[in-house]
Amino acid sequence: MPSAHNPSSGDAPTLLTPRILIPFILVTLIWSSTWLVIRDQLNGVPPTWSVFFRFAVSAVAMFLWAKLSGANLRIGRTGHWAAFAVGVMQFVMNYNFTYRAEAYLTSGIVAVLFALLILPNSIGAWLVFRAPLSRNMMAGLALAVLGVGLLLWHEYQTASGGPAAVLWGTLLATIAILSASATNVLQLAPAVRQIDMLAQLAWAMLWGAAINAVLALMTVGPPPVDLSPRYIIGVLYLALLGSVLTFPLYFNIIREVGASTAAWSGVLIPLIAMLLSTIFEGYQWSSLSIGGGILVIAGLIIALRAKSIATEKA
Repeated sequence: MPSAHNPSSGDAPTLLTPRILIPFILVTLIWSSTWLVIRDQLNGVPPTWSVFFRFAVSAVAMFLWAKLSGANLRIGRTGHWAAFAVGVMQFVMNYNFTYRAEAYLTSGIVAVLFALLILPNSIGAWLVFRAPLSRNMMAGLALAVLGVGLLLWHEYQTASGGPAAVLWGTLLATIAILSASATNVLQLAPAVRQIDMLAQLAWAMLWGAAINAVLALMTVGPPPVDLSPRYIIGVLYLALLGSVLTFPLYFNIIREVGASTAAWSGVLIPLIAMLLSTIFEGYQWSSLSIGGGILVIAGLIIALRAKSIATEKA
């Protein structure tokens, strides 16, 4: 993967640099759509098996990509411990709880909840690595949390599964978010950052697939067979585009222009995901949900601007 540019150099890239902007748009559009595809995967196949199929395919493709790119797949004991931790937190806990949350909440609402990932990320980075944490950023995140609260209250009032389903779905999504956040904070550790990105992802996906297979066998038995084109295409889309293509692209954007700039995708993804939910899931808007959506976007913008300024000063 390309190495990060020196910010002081004259050719330092920005988000509008074509080789950064094009992957940024691609990652944003793909990740905005994965929430809808995940919900479609819940018809008939237990979630843990769907997660296994996704990351079994992802692991094979990622190992192939790493090998072709010349990455060193021998990552040592520290690398394997890090890959195991990422596999458990990201590719087992995060996705199992995400898939289950979408059984109770519309895909767009889950996407909006994940937009708040910056909150535990920022707090975790501050607690562990003393990363900058400004009052303006926390104020923006508080505004975004209030907006999510309004969206959930609208969901609470109108959900077909009843109020209990909304509460259960929110709890599952929260656990998924905290699991993903633990993975992100882990990536800040100096020893982990030295591990080749493609190699770490390949091993983490392999660990995740293996653990998911064991959990699925223990809880629901042998894997069901769903050879419908819709299900198979969904698995391939999530595995190859939603995981293998986008994770390296996104991590490379972080290396090129920084995490604060890359995080702007977190503002756009819930917007697009809610639009898709409106079109394909019949999400019904109200003054409450519109107001909540506006607060979420405004709060995220304030928080990201404050985070960017704090990072530049650090």
